[in-house]
Amino acid sequence: MGTTRTRNEASGNAETVREFRAFHEGDRISVLLPLPIGGAYDYVVPPGLNLGEGDFITVPLGSREVNGVVWGPGDWDVDARKLRHVTGRHDLPSLSADARAFIEWVAAYTLTPMGAVLRMAMSVRSVFKPTAPRVAYRLSGPPPDRMTKARQRVIALLKDGPPRTLADICEAAAVGASVVRSLADGTTLRRLILQEDAGFKTPDIARAGVQLTGSQADAVATLNERLATDEFNVTVIDGVPGSGKTEVYLEGIASTLRRGRQALVLLPEIALTARWLERFEARFGVQPAHWHSELTQSKRRRTWRAVASGAARVVVGARSALFLPFPELGFIVVDEEHDPSYKQEDGTIYNARDMAVARGHLSNFPVALVSATSSLETVVNMGNGRYGCILLSERHGTAGPPRVEAVDMRGVDLPAGSWLSPALAGAIRETLAAEEQVMLFLNRRGYAPLTLCRNCGFRFKCPNCSAWLVEHRRVGSLMCHHCGLSLCFPESCPECGAANRFAACGPGIERLADEVQTHFPDARLEIVASDTLAGPRAIQELIARIEDREVDILIGTQVLAKGHHFPMLTLAGVIDADLGLDGGDLRAAERTYQLLYQVAGRAGRAERPGRVLLQTYLPDHPVMAALVAGDRQAFLDREKEARQRAGMPPFGRLASLIVSGRDERAASDVAHRLGSEAPQGEDISVLGPAPAPLSVLRGMYRFRLLLKVARNIPVQKLVRGWLGKVSCPSNVRIQVDIDPYSFL
Repeated sequence: MGTTRTRNEASGNAETVREFRAFHEGDRISVLLPLPIGGAYDYVVPPGLNLGEGDFITVPLGSREVNGVVWGPGDWDVDARKLRHVTGRHDLPSLSADARAFIEWVAAYTLTPMGAVLRMAMSVRSVFKPTAPRVAYRLSGPPPDRMTKARQRVIALLKDGPPRTLADICEAAAVGASVVRSLADGTTLRRLILQEDAGFKTPDIARAGVQLTGSQADAVATLNERLATDEFNVTVIDGVPGSGKTEVYLEGIASTLRRGRQALVLLPEIALTARWLERFEARFGVQPAHWHSELTQSKRRRTWRAVASGAARVVVGARSALFLPFPELGFIVVDEEHDPSYKQEDGTIYNARDMAVARGHLSNFPVALVSATSSLETVVNMGNGRYGCILLSERHGTAGPPRVEAVDMRGVDLPAGSWLSPALAGAIRETLAAEEQVMLFLNRRGYAPLTLCRNCGFRFKCPNCSAWLVEHRRVGSLMCHHCGLSLCFPESCPECGAANRFAACGPGIERLADEVQTHFPDARLEIVASDTLAGPRAIQELIARIEDREVDILIGTQVLAKGHHFPMLTLAGVIDADLGLDGGDLRAAERTYQLLYQVAGRAGRAERPGRVLLQTYLPDHPVMAALVAGDRQAFLDREKEARQRAGMPPFGRLASLIVSGRDERAASDVAHRLGSEAPQGEDISVLGPAPAPLSVLRGMYRFRLLLKVARNIPVQKLVRGWLGKVSCPSNVRIQVDIDPYSFL
């Protein structure tokens, strides 16, 4: 094994020097594999191969070959005869020391095997496989002896033009692939091998941005001052909706690019990406790389490689973008930092906001958290001085805050099957008469959350989950929003056989749309939910229709609540403002306030004033009172006091253990043994075991235990010791959630 010392360019600090290990023939190395295993395996470097830490390699594992990463020197106490040789190295940039340290930290914090965390960084398997070369065709010789109309169209297309791929030619000339290939088999066309184009242009940092207001310019100056330290710090950009928070941090990205570093922007919803990309392109003249679940495999491959090589200077993406192999990352922005979508609930359970802060701390670079309704954790960190704050308290331009009113539904006698109060219906009528737009918010997809038989009382329930099936009338199906099961809506009751006796209970946005259409038959409606928008392009087309005044009333779920700017939208109506307050979740009030505040922020964002109506049966609830009074601080003070009194986060720590299995008795047995071995001590308490509120999910029976400790107690160490006392059979799974957000 050889050891060299080299400057760590990814740190951005020319004085930073880190040890780099090189390995040669016969050296033992540890290799981490992207598998749910806790540690690395040892291998031997074969003759003719030189390796370094972070290299992507292939190794034998059993009877197959797998990809892995050189993690460090191997264990010299292992018998050499038991070790196998590395089989090859991938021609890819090495995984940086900072990225490897981050993987180790995430694994330790979440109590997840390191290999499972590495798998997120190696999620694009195609980058490790050779790809077929891209072939293009150009004219190179005389036309063929036998000419057809199809061949004529191909020749005319390529005449005096650049080379084109087979797919491009077939589409543009309306011919089949055999026509093109036959011309290439002769002398008319010539095949060319194209080099892979990453497709990521360098952002133009000298390009002028939008004209900043005085408060925005001051905010940019403060942010750039904190960025210029090139050291870890967290800045919260806290501003009301429409105050220009995005423009502020875009200037921070420009500052980061000037220093030769990469930047990452996290967004909670793919629905926000289309508009954000437009704003980015207006500032920098190009689009950034984007990373989300809707990308094709070929785009994911190109993006992963461009990030790893440094060709992609700015990435905007979902939470998984944190694990891309950045070699020069120097700034992370977490937009809408309060959003619960940043919490991943499956596999490696983590909160991307918290992990972004950890990434900045480990690699010593700045992080910005952005929100109009910062999470209580962030508010407390600002209060104790751990985070800096930039406050934008006024909307951009002449727009003022919307007027928020609570509609007390306790005295409203609505007809059966009706959900619009007279006050809201009247406000809609006035808004449409003024040729302005309306948004109606109900955080329930589908037509109705429950369907039952009037004849026998049968209720449609998911066979895989302890949840009701939701009717989606427009597609004629019943769906489970937990496991994804979809069934055709039956003509008769499965229990008693009665036909046409089904009753829809409660409203979803489809049912609300039917009522609105009845009241306002001439209005142009658009239903907007995660299951009605097929990717960023559909979202972009919808936004264009709204801006072109082709939509009068928007009816949607939380995908409408944040990030959108519709100048003519002046009325926002919330159908069931109390919906999120049920369930006993410790963050229920905070989440409801944040969501409704964001909904309210869509109204009156331009010259025309906005109005918000909250239909509620709890008009005196602190959430409703704070929204109507516009007194966010009063709500935060009350919420902080309640959490502190109960020792709940951010003033205490929680860890959740979810025991699950297809055998209910086996899962229950493990859960109760965990309960009997629960840690004890001062400022330590354990609730459970008890069946989870969602007691069956995807066919798995689920039991929960909740550990609550004081802030100063190392919860990971406590949980690790706890799990070590209880053996778990292979048919039962124990999932650990440090800092849980969901209690289902």
